Amino acid sequence: MKNYILIFGSLILMAFSISCKENTIDLGKNISFKIEENISYGKDSEQKIDIYLPKRQTHAKNVFIIIHGGGWRGGKRSQLTSFTFDLMKRFPENIFVNVDYRLASSTRFALPSQTDDIKNVMIYLEKNLKINPKYILLGNSAGGNLSMLFAYKFDEDKKVKAVINIVGPADLNDPRFKNYDDYSFVEKHLIDPKIVDNKTSLMDFGSPVYWINKSSAPTLSYYGTKDNVVPLSQKKILDSILNKNKVHNESYEFNGNHLEWDKEPNSTFLINKIELFLKDLEKNNPSEIPRG
Repeated sequence: MKNYILIFGSLILMAFSISCKENTIDLGKNISFKIEENISYGKDSEQKIDIYLPKRQTHAKNVFIIIHGGGWRGGKRSQLTSFTFDLMKRFPENIFVNVDYRLASSTRFALPSQTDDIKNVMIYLEKNLKINPKYILLGNSAGGNLSMLFAYKFDEDKKVKAVINIVGPADLNDPRFKNYDDYSFVEKHLIDPKIVDNKTSLMDFGSPVYWINKSSAPTLSYYGTKDNVVPLSQKKILDSILNKNKVHNESYEFNGNHLEWDKEPNSTFLINKIELFLKDLEKNNPSEIPRG
């Protein structure tokens, strides 16, 4: 019996030792991050994040929030892990947070749950990391839509300093976007009608371009020339309204379909443009933009 107690005690000690061991990732060139995975930021089982904290001490407490796509009702944060690592190599002094959010279904609207979850992540980070950061929202597809929508509509405290929109639906009223094979879901289940006033249509409410004004966050966009899900017309509409409101913006096209933005050479081109875009913003307001 004593032997069993000793073995059991050893197993507990081993488990404790493993759980206390710092989990890190080495990205080369003296770049390493502490990893905190599968962290709950809310009560729902889908409200999970992975946090990557730079090991190198820095005063630049800027946070990249990475928001996956999947038509608002699918996808997961792990789809963007590899791309997040590539960003971490380029911006080693910044915090990265890869986000899962509450997915929409026939019984749960995407909005306001998903934009609320972006806010919930910010609240969690500020409380638990004891920081007051500036945010870069980066999302693809539905995540691009949510990044823009939060920044333009829901960021009351103006904490978002830049948006990186990758193949995100910017105008849900665009006739070409209505060819999206799940557009009926967008019409019926994207937005809870209770949060929309009677002067605003549901599709206007869910369209980031509807909320753009002169104080909107600087935006970099990336769209595919062969995208049959989010057509290139979305880029043109978004560019036009950002320019009309004199919002700092850049946009680029890649040769590929909706899913090929993170394939080479497209992904490297995008990261290069992100770096130049943020450095350009830094010249104008160095205290608010992450350093590469």
